[in-house]
Amino acid sequence: MDFRRLRNIISRYCVGEEIWVDSRTVYIGHKEPPPGAEAYIPQRYPDNRIVSSKYTFWNFIPKNLFEQFRRIANFYFLVIFLVQLIIDTPTSPVTSGLPLFFVITVTAIKQGYEDWLRHKADCSINECPVDVVQRGKAVRTQSHKLRVGDIVVVREDETFPCDLILLSSSRQDGTCYVTTTSLDGESSHKTYYAIPDTMAFRTDQEVDSLHATIECEQPQPDLYKFVGRINIYKEKEEPVVRPLGAENLLLRGATLKNTQHICAVAIYTGMETKMALNYQSKSQKRSAVEKSMNAFLIVYLCILISKAAINTILKYAWQWSPDRDEPWYNRRTENERQRHVVIRAFTDFLAFTVLFNYIIPVSMYVTVEMQKFLGSYFITWDEEMFDEELGEGAQVNTSDLNEELGQVEYVFTDKTGTLTENNMEFIECCVDGNVYIPHAICNGQILSAASSIDMIDSSPGGYRREHEDLFFRALCLCHTVQVKEEETVDGIKKGIHQGRPTSFYISSSPDEVALVEGMKRLGYTYLRLKDNYMEILNKDDEIERFELLHVLNFDSVRRRMSVIVRTSSGEYLLFCKGADSAIFPLVVSGKVEQVKARVEQNAVEGLRTLCVAYKKLSESEYQEACRHLTDAKLALQEREQRLAEAYDIIERDFVLLGATAVEDRLQEKAADTIESLHKAGIKVWVLTGDKMETAAATCYASKLFRRSTQILELTKKRTEEQSLHDVLFELNRTVLRQRSISGLSVDCLDFGLIIDGATLSAVLKPKQDSAGHGNYREIFLEICRNCSAVLCCRMAPLQKAQIVKLIKASKEHPITLAVGDGANDVSMILEAHVGIGIMGKEGRQAARNSDYAIPKFKHLKKMLLVHGHYYYIRIAELVQYFFYKNVCFIFPQFLYQFFCGFSQQPLYDTAYLTLYNISFTSLPILLYSLVEKHVTMDTLKREPSLYRDIAKNSLLRWPVFLYWTCLGVFDAVVFFFGAYFLFDNTTFTSNGQLMTTNTQMMFGNWTFGTLVFTVLVFTVTLKLALDTHHWTWINHFVIWGSLLFYVIFSLLWGGIIWPFLNYQRMYYVFMQMLSSGPAWLSIILLITVSLLPDVIKKVLCRAMCPTATERVQDRDKLSWDDMAKLPSRRSYEGASVDSSQLHLGAVETLPLRASDPLPQKLLAHLAEGGRANLRSLSPCTLRLSGAGIAYYAPGPETSV
Repeated sequence: MDFRRLRNIISRYCVGEEIWVDSRTVYIGHKEPPPGAEAYIPQRYPDNRIVSSKYTFWNFIPKNLFEQFRRIANFYFLVIFLVQLIIDTPTSPVTSGLPLFFVITVTAIKQGYEDWLRHKADCSINECPVDVVQRGKAVRTQSHKLRVGDIVVVREDETFPCDLILLSSSRQDGTCYVTTTSLDGESSHKTYYAIPDTMAFRTDQEVDSLHATIECEQPQPDLYKFVGRINIYKEKEEPVVRPLGAENLLLRGATLKNTQHICAVAIYTGMETKMALNYQSKSQKRSAVEKSMNAFLIVYLCILISKAAINTILKYAWQWSPDRDEPWYNRRTENERQRHVVIRAFTDFLAFTVLFNYIIPVSMYVTVEMQKFLGSYFITWDEEMFDEELGEGAQVNTSDLNEELGQVEYVFTDKTGTLTENNMEFIECCVDGNVYIPHAICNGQILSAASSIDMIDSSPGGYRREHEDLFFRALCLCHTVQVKEEETVDGIKKGIHQGRPTSFYISSSPDEVALVEGMKRLGYTYLRLKDNYMEILNKDDEIERFELLHVLNFDSVRRRMSVIVRTSSGEYLLFCKGADSAIFPLVVSGKVEQVKARVEQNAVEGLRTLCVAYKKLSESEYQEACRHLTDAKLALQEREQRLAEAYDIIERDFVLLGATAVEDRLQEKAADTIESLHKAGIKVWVLTGDKMETAAATCYASKLFRRSTQILELTKKRTEEQSLHDVLFELNRTVLRQRSISGLSVDCLDFGLIIDGATLSAVLKPKQDSAGHGNYREIFLEICRNCSAVLCCRMAPLQKAQIVKLIKASKEHPITLAVGDGANDVSMILEAHVGIGIMGKEGRQAARNSDYAIPKFKHLKKMLLVHGHYYYIRIAELVQYFFYKNVCFIFPQFLYQFFCGFSQQPLYDTAYLTLYNISFTSLPILLYSLVEKHVTMDTLKREPSLYRDIAKNSLLRWPVFLYWTCLGVFDAVVFFFGAYFLFDNTTFTSNGQLMTTNTQMMFGNWTFGTLVFTVLVFTVTLKLALDTHHWTWINHFVIWGSLLFYVIFSLLWGGIIWPFLNYQRMYYVFMQMLSSGPAWLSIILLITVSLLPDVIKKVLCRAMCPTATERVQDRDKLSWDDMAKLPSRRSYEGASVDSSQLHLGAVETLPLRASDPLPQKLLAHLAEGGRANLRSLSPCTLRLSGAGIAYYAPGPETSV
């Protein structure tokens, strides 16, 4: 018996076993393989249904409830609610159940609505029409009915319904053009290739006649990797085996462009497509504020348990006396007398826990979620972060980390496309030391395109001419550039020049396009790739044809690419281009020193350099190379590793031809952004794959390094001269010696560190001896802490993530932010606390995988210094305020137990207990956390150092938390004992009720509790009003409206006999309290006394030790007051004045012309509340006062 076949059958059919199978077999058209081939085993694959929703109609309620009660706060309140239901507690279960029900319901509705939208989107996708070839003709069906092995017909501008292997195309060369914008954001047209044996199929009948199977890897989420092979069966012939790679795989979600139609076979369907596998969410990131909230919650939980335990102990101590055991008003039942004292004590403990449970703010979590969700829209609505060129603004992919933007201590940034524009321009090339510059100016004349500036020898010889031609041909052939003739691309006419159609180049790499266009300017034009022949037009206007035999694709490890071509004379040539570090070690001849000198010079000037080399292959060498490549491409296991080994065998013994230099200009305001980040106390690291000299030049240009910066080098070159151990200790001594001499803090030292990838690997590599394990890592971290900026060059993508992880795990545990624009930056973006993607030209992989996406690097300044600052200030106040107001709320209840014999009598009415956190005090703090601005946006941008005031979670540290808690305890004591002493002198009325002689109010516990609650609501609301700096009409409406709502509710609640209540204890209590004049006076007095200490503390701190923020607030206020003292004159006087300038302090300088109306920019600035020092304008003057704006200039007066 064939046990291998049995094992395969078991593995195919056993649920969950498929994950152990390394590959799958797909039968094209569901046809069995011919006799003698591998046995036909029916496959079980999922259909093409996409499910992005979390819930169904049947499991929504249980699943959503389970997810919500996994949160400790919700679970805690559920336990409290159940306790209230089970035992006799002093408060109604409604007081805990209603807030919990409100929180759970609001969250469930939000999540249910979001999931309903996902259901709608899934249905629209799953029901899309698709053409499937069946029995020789195309049949239309719905997308979700597709199965693996179906042959699908896709037409132009249609989206691929699943992952497909391209069989044939309407184009003669068997190619098709695809855009993958929905997958990775790249809008450029990518070329995909049909299988050579099937590319000639044109009709549905021909495609349906195909008899083949595909063996490929199991589904995995990497969009750019695919390994497989196709076995094509022909009558009376051996099966033909062809390799399949990523160039043959059409991904679901991509769109067919500039190709009439294609035929392809479904290889992965439904939730196994690469797009669906990329749906899975990234690991959850938690902000420092959330961690602080949880820590505070634990403290308050301990306080709650302590309160309940103290009251339980004191109750039994007080009742130890027989005369106090059973007061006449609180007789125990027979069951209570028979219960054991431990059970009674435990029941009382639970009852006290229920009574004091409101100290834990359940509504805080809902408020925080709403604040984060609504607050994130301020980023997307920010017009200053909108890029006109891209037509897009900032995007928020997660709102959970808004406040983390205000806590960043380290910024890790990519260079190319992030600090620079990634808009490459060909500058020059060097062939054997001779420099060629397109349209160069020499002796006042513009040289022709193919002229050169000879740096070595002015007399070109035959050897030089041969290398020159080979160099230009190499750059015209060694690339993956596509040539487009004039045609409509996405509705836009391209390639038209002076009414005649011309060609233009498209590539996923801007470098390649720049090089090919540079060759065109030097006289060598790449024309097209047709029928596997590459055509170029040389400078003699002759067309040369080269047969493209193999492409050795570029990868980030080799850092080079090669092509093997055959000339018209039958000669085999291997052309290679790549980084100098990847080419020079493989070179055996050529003018290496001259080229290396030019490369280093260009790198110092900040240019991106590539080296070009070649070698001639004999027939036997070519056949040997083909064998290595074919074996590697047909491998299903470890294909990438085997290809890398084959490339290493082939790419060696080169002849160096020359090098190129391409300029990537610095992005607008990149230097200003980095300088502002430095002033904000943020350390900036640049992580790039570029060579050291190029990256260092960019760092100087972007002001990461200053001319006064002392550069420390930790590079491979230096470690070759000295041991790594010696270099590290020498650098460490240098920074420590300088610090001890200067006596300054670490942040003030101006050191810059440069490290390369090879040295970093050695630093991070664990040492063999256990005694010294990790020493290098700690020394490296110590050096980095003393550097204001660090440049890491020659970095692989994984090393970028390792650097971020290293800093995250250091003993300070700083908050890190990573920003990049390409797929190679995704790993560090996911690793950092906050990941920001740039919508660049390297695709949208970084933007898709990031927490936030911005159009340009310059927008990072406002993202952190303004939005991050505001978010942190707002949510810190929200968290502290919630705990404060709940201490004020529940501590009087604790004190009340000392005056009611620890009988668990509630101080407040049930309605007040229920609505305090839901209605009376929730809306003002929510609005505060959305719109508060303690300083203006312009001030935050002008004064980056203000960011230091909120660094290291300063507003949620334990001293600040204890201050808010103590303030809440003080206010609670004032509320309780202030009201208590108003009731200390009482007399009996004629009807037996107690009346206070000093307030003339009916005395009762509900009157007492209502008075305390009234003072409480007004105090905590006015406390928030005192903390508010930025007042708008909506602030006034919400704050005063919430107080008015409380008064109206209390009047209605106590002024009507509600038939659904089994008690009427609050009837007429509130009205009777307000009818007493002394009660009004006492309320005002208690509110004033409660707020006074906080006001005094703020005044003293502001006067004696103000923070930087407070100093800026005072300066802005003085500037505003100075303007208010200027004489008022509402007129605009215009005349023929050339121009003048309006100086708005240090914010900005506005150009004014007397012939123009008052600039709208000024009006907008003033309308937004901007503070400005408006100085004299010469010859024009603009003044501002309470009455209006006046603009003075020579000439007749014109009324505004």
